[in-house]
Amino acid sequence: MLYLVATPIGEVSEITLRALEILKSADVILCESTKETSKLLKQLDIKAKKYELLNEHSTLDDLKRLTEICKNETVALVSDCGTPGFCDPGNDLIGLCRKQKIPVKSVLGASSLMGLLSLTSRRLNEFVFRGFLPAETEARSKEWQKLTSEKRAIIIMDTPYRLKKTIDELNRHFVNRPALLALDLSQENELVLEGSANYILQNLDRDKAEFMLLIYPHDKV
Repeated sequence: MLYLVATPIGEVSEITLRALEILKSADVILCESTKETSKLLKQLDIKAKKYELLNEHSTLDDLKRLTEICKNETVALVSDCGTPGFCDPGNDLIGLCRKQKIPVKSVLGASSLMGLLSLTSRRLNEFVFRGFLPAETEARSKEWQKLTSEKRAIIIMDTPYRLKKTIDELNRHFVNRPALLALDLSQENELVLEGSANYILQNLDRDKAEFMLLIYPHDKV
């Protein structure tokens, strides 16, 4: 199991209770540098059982080894501060874990947007936050058509009861671009689906849920 644990940017007391729980129970703390992370854990009165490094120097062999650790142990991934997996090497590990069906969960605090971005298996340097699509059919259809010309990553939100409708529309307008769907983040029934629109549609196990949808950037040819 891999947990993505957001840590305070400045004030240590801003850490969440759930983050404290995961950091205390984790078998392995995966971090960018032991210097920064051990300093934080000392302030939180937490003793790490074991440290592993994941940073810009990590190789593919390192990532494969870390994936095996995630398969067999409870691993908490942290960055030096803030949310891991956002503009850092965590994305590559997340992608390998997801390929091997290793659960990846976000311990995100109060930001659903950062929680979604941390769960991506590809590094994103920019994105378009579209937010809620229009409810009216014609305006909604026009908006989907407009979005198809956007080459950057797109983040879409909508009301829980429009989940199935949104994924049907995704499958209609973005059949050739992979996406990431996050459902009921940080809840017991949290589900993250990543792949083609059709894959997401086929594996969607509910008709209603709090959700965020990320459509990956258009691949350059």
